[in-house]
Formats: sequence, structure tokens, C-alpha cells
Amino acid sequence: MKKLSLLPKRLSPGDKIGVVCPSNEIAGQKQTEELRRGIKFFENLGFKVERGKNLCSANPQDRANDINEFFLNPDIKAIFSAQGGDTSERVLKFIDWSAVSENPKIFMGLSDVTVFLNAIYTKTSLIPFHGGDVRYHYGKNPTEYDKTEFTDRLINGCTGKINPSGDRKTIRGGKGSGNLLGGNLRCLLKLVDTPFWPDFTGAILMLEALTMDELRCVEYLKILRQKGVFDKISGVIVGFVYSMEIEKPDAPQMEDILLMETRDYNFPILKVRDFGHGCPNTVLPIGAQIELNADNLTYKIVSNVI
Repeated sequence: MKKLSLLPKRLSPGDKIGVVCPSNEIAGQKQTEELRRGIKFFENLGFKVERGKNLCSANPQDRANDINEFFLNPDIKAIFSAQGGDTSERVLKFIDWSAVSENPKIFMGLSDVTVFLNAIYTKTSLIPFHGGDVRYHYGKNPTEYDKTEFTDRLINGCTGKINPSGDRKTIRGGKGSGNLLGGNLRCLLKLVDTPFWPDFTGAILMLEALTMDELRCVEYLKILRQKGVFDKISGVIVGFVYSMEIEKPDAPQMEDILLMETRDYNFPILKVRDFGHGCPNTVLPIGAQIELNADNLTYKIVSNVI
């Protein structure tokens, strides 16, 4: 029996967006300026933006309080992460899950916020969104692709085929369908052996990384194997892996290592450049139904997401 998803309401210009830090706090002049530019990006789209009171607090409970308050605040229509980092799991334990499930609204982020995205869906069935962070992504050099994908998904509610932001490659052919799970590989593994570890039965797994090398990639993929993930999933979409693709383009890439480590499986693998660090980002609904066709280099959303 399929899990019934809880859908947030779409955004409209004039709505108020709340900015939070589910992972690391904002620190220093550079991050503060990038946050300002990211907020300006959304204001230029016609939105009002409210900053959480504790964006600069090193206390994880303070940062969780911002998230809880924004879910409970009816004036806040969406909650966006300012940035990732490495402390999401510390903030996660202070979340008021009844506030989340009783006040469904758009929640978006990437990187270490992978922890939150998968936990939110697993705990409440609310569809959150893997998309750019306010500071780290939209506060740097957002592209027209970023703007279009954000608008199409969260304002217009578009589903269907995901537009490519760069070249795609068939790593292992075939087709698969299931609910979309995953995000940053390293951060996803923080949920192992917790109540927030997703049910990967029939899922399409998305993977990306900022810093990665061959040895760590093998190690992380072996953990997925040991947890039975590869026995359950219907396919994998590999996004942009910054350090491997930029710093060591001639070395084995994540998709190559994944193919080798899963050579005894036959699920399809598609390589894309539509999500990750240091690349344009589409907006992908965690928990929504996805159809993957690695043979013709496509994947599409086939269920309502807002």
C-alpha cells in the first residue's frame, strides 16, 4: 500500500517566506552578505522574507525554535534553509513534529539539510523540496535555470519531465519508478539507525556531494549496501559531485564507482547536472513519485507535489 503524502500549499507573490538555519549558523561578513543577496533574490520575485531570530546562534535548540515557530506561524507560507553545514542532526532532535504535520508548508534546502528533508517525509509524510539554500545558492550566482525551476515547481506547481541544466549520461540503462529519496550522500547516512531513516522500498535514490573522493565514496556506498538500500530501490539519479568533477575530472566519478559497487544489481542509473553544490539546481520533491528512464536520459515527477 502506497504511503499517502501530505502536500504543502503553493506559493504566490506577496507571500511571506521564513529563512532558518537547520544546520550551521550564519557567521561572518561574507555569509551575512550572501544571505542578504539571497533574500533579495526572493524579494525581487515578489515575496516578503522574514529572518529567523536565531540565524546566528550556535545553539541548535535556538535554531530549531525558529523552525518550530515558522511552522506554527500562519503568516509564513514557506520555510527555506539559509545554508547547510554539518549540524542538522543536532537541530533535528528539537523539532516539534506535531507543528510540522498540522501546518504543512513548503520546506526547502540541500546539502546537510538532506537530513531534514528525509526526516520530514519519513516522520510526517509532508513533501519537502530539495532545492537551493538562500545564502549558499541563491545568494551567490543564481542562474535563469534556478529561477525558472523554482517558479515552475513552487509557484506554478508544474510536474512532468525535469528540464536538464547540462549534459546527461546513461550509466546503466533501464526504467524505474518510485518515491524520490536521498540528497547529499554523506549527510543521508547520518540518519542510519535512527527513527528518521527512510523506507527505500521501490524508491528512486538521488545522490550528490560537495567533497568526495574514491575511497570515501566506496565506503559510503558499502553502507547503503549493508543497510539493504540497493536491494529495495528502483533506480538512482546521480547529481553534481563538485570535488570529483571539478578537481579530479579524469579520476573515477561517483557514477562510475556506483556502477562498480552495484554490478550485481540491474537498477537503472542516470547521471545529471540538475542538482548539487556548485551547479544550477532544479527543485525536487522528496517523497513524490518519480519515473526514471535512463535509456532516454529523462526523469519526471508523476504525482502532485503542492
